[in-house]
Amino acid sequence: MDSNKITVQSTILADVKKVWEYYTNPAHIISWNFASDDWQCPWAKNDMKPGGKYSARMEAKDGSFGFEFEAIYDSVIHQKAFAYTMLDGRKAEVQFENKGNGTLVTVSFDPEKMNPAEMQRGGWQAILDNFKKYTEAN
Repeated sequence: MDSNKITVQSTILADVKKVWEYYTNPAHIISWNFASDDWQCPWAKNDMKPGGKYSARMEAKDGSFGFEFEAIYDSVIHQKAFAYTMLDGRKAEVQFENKGNGTLVTVSFDPEKMNPAEMQRGGWQAILDNFKKYTEAN
């Protein structure tokens, strides 16, 4: 397992309660869980507890490519952090930190082997940026 985790961050101009809700509720996940406007997330399911499963469909709007992202939760600390293991064994952690008028969201994950680290960082950062845009606009 590659121990060189990749980390992306964004400060969302909203309180922790709202940021947590928008990040974990499938009704919101489908509105932001993609890296660019030519992609979409038609559905998401989230059983937010240790041993619970997260799954979401991400696909190009033109139907040319798509995949399901699945993971099992290792730990959940309400409105603070959660950690999960992806089906290929890679691990990720998401932290929510109150920063006065905003919430710092930090996502750290084990990179996969098929794509360069910078490409992975860019994709995950783009999704987090999309989350920020969606959350602040609603």
